Amino acid sequence: MSRNDILPSTLTAALQAQLDGKLCVAYSGGPDSTALLHALAHLPQARARELRALHVDHGLHAESARWAAHCRAFCAALGLPCDVHVVKVDRTGGIGLEAAARHARYAIFADHLHTNERLVFGHHRDDQVETVLLKLLRGAGPEGLGGMRAERPLGRGLLWRPLLDVPRQVLRDYVKAHNLPCIHDPSNDDRLLARNHLRHEVIPLLDAHWPHAAISIAHSAKLCRTAADTLQNDWLAALETLRDDTTNSLDARGWLALPRALRDPLLAHWLHAQGLSAPTTAQRQQIEQQCTAQDGQLPCIQWPGTEVHVWKNRLWAMAPRNKTSSSAELSWQGEALTLPDGGSLTLEPAAQLPIALEVRWRRGGERIKPAGDRYTRDLRALFQSGAIPPWQRDVCPLLYEDDQLIAVADRWLSARAETIFNEVGVQPRWRPGR
Repeated sequence: MSRNDILPSTLTAALQAQLDGKLCVAYSGGPDSTALLHALAHLPQARARELRALHVDHGLHAESARWAAHCRAFCAALGLPCDVHVVKVDRTGGIGLEAAARHARYAIFADHLHTNERLVFGHHRDDQVETVLLKLLRGAGPEGLGGMRAERPLGRGLLWRPLLDVPRQVLRDYVKAHNLPCIHDPSNDDRLLARNHLRHEVIPLLDAHWPHAAISIAHSAKLCRTAADTLQNDWLAALETLRDDTTNSLDARGWLALPRALRDPLLAHWLHAQGLSAPTTAQRQQIEQQCTAQDGQLPCIQWPGTEVHVWKNRLWAMAPRNKTSSSAELSWQGEALTLPDGGSLTLEPAAQLPIALEVRWRRGGERIKPAGDRYTRDLRALFQSGAIPPWQRDVCPLLYEDDQLIAVADRWLSARAETIFNEVGVQPRWRPGR
């Protein structure tokens, strides 16, 4: 009997259904991705599509380097290339280790996926059930209750989950039938983690009372996905109207006027497109309450990794930034200067100033007499009249000659600053980090 004869028909059918484009397996070395990779490796149609594997070493476990070596060896035995990428997981974002590792992993996937290549995951029906239950317990709507999408854009290619209708046991039986070596990640046994608690404690109880629970939950997820996709057509159209292309801000009151079924997924999509996280129900309610803030009020709703400002009747989103030290000073003579918030200060065209200026940050009470103005102006009043967003004011570069403020970025220049820049035939250019 050949190995293909042992291959479960359900797994074969699922994998053969959409073998389009180049194929790359997201290979962790665990049982599910091992079964997926091995099964594809024994399908001539998959081999013909430049099948390869991609493994991410998060460096979070003492055995991670050994796991990477295992993945290379397993792929070598199959005659497949295996790309291993070591990633540094940022633990400072306040989103939790699991989420931070996922962000780092998917960033690698997006960066290293080839054009029109499908990144194939071993996610199965049991994974989908866990995802839907977690979303339900977090108060999700149709989009969340739709669970994982079978396919979506990723980097230059597509993310593909062909096994969402296949039970976990089919994959485990395949691994056993072929006696395949697999990695066991001990973090999967930690029942303090929400998904593991569901998997080991809650779902077995559901199965005991409702033997068809997994089938029913997966079916409900498909219904919710259909509903969410239908609603998506409407909220994407609304997004085009509410979003300003230049600032990527949203019309706050226009967003608030939308039906909730459109408002919630639109907000989540807008945030995710910027690499930010969606709010909880309570945080979203805070945003809604602040959408009608009066002039002079500057609401900011924050949660780990994200903050949303309400300013000038619009919503503005960004990652929290580190406070700029008021004592920090930088010497600048026209070279491209990276600012602490990730922004930049340059000269256009590129040149060198005849003297070195000092770049400082706002401390309070600064004043400048702009060229052509009869009066010396308070910096606070200039920021307000010049529509500088509040979150940019403390990171706006102030240019000093000795102890004299001669320019506020590229927005207000004194007569002395104009003389310095005109001598060289240049103008300063400030590009805020966010």
